[in-house]
Amino acid sequence: MADNLVAGLASALRAGALTADAVALEARKSAQAEDDLPGPASPMAGPGGSSGTMTFLREWRLAHLSPDTRPLPSVTPYDQLLRRRRASGGDHREGEAQ
Repeated sequence: MADNLVAGLASALRAGALTADAVALEARKSAQAEDDLPGPASPMAGPGGSSGTMTFLREWRLAHLSPDTRPLPSVTPYDQLLRRRRASGGDHREGEAQ
């Protein structure tokens, strides 16, 4: 069991996946390889059960997002509010705090 954990840590480190889930998955894969029992296919296994590159869920979601078609934000309404305030006058000079 300890050997499987060490193998899982090493595999996860090589893949750059430094999470407990990745270590657990790799440790299970190591234990399964020792038993030589066919088990359920890993979600990360490629055709024929061979392990491919690991894709993180966050990266997958970002790659599958639809394009953002919203217009860029504008500060024009705020600029108009500032101009209105300056035009109304006041006792302060420009550059001084109120």
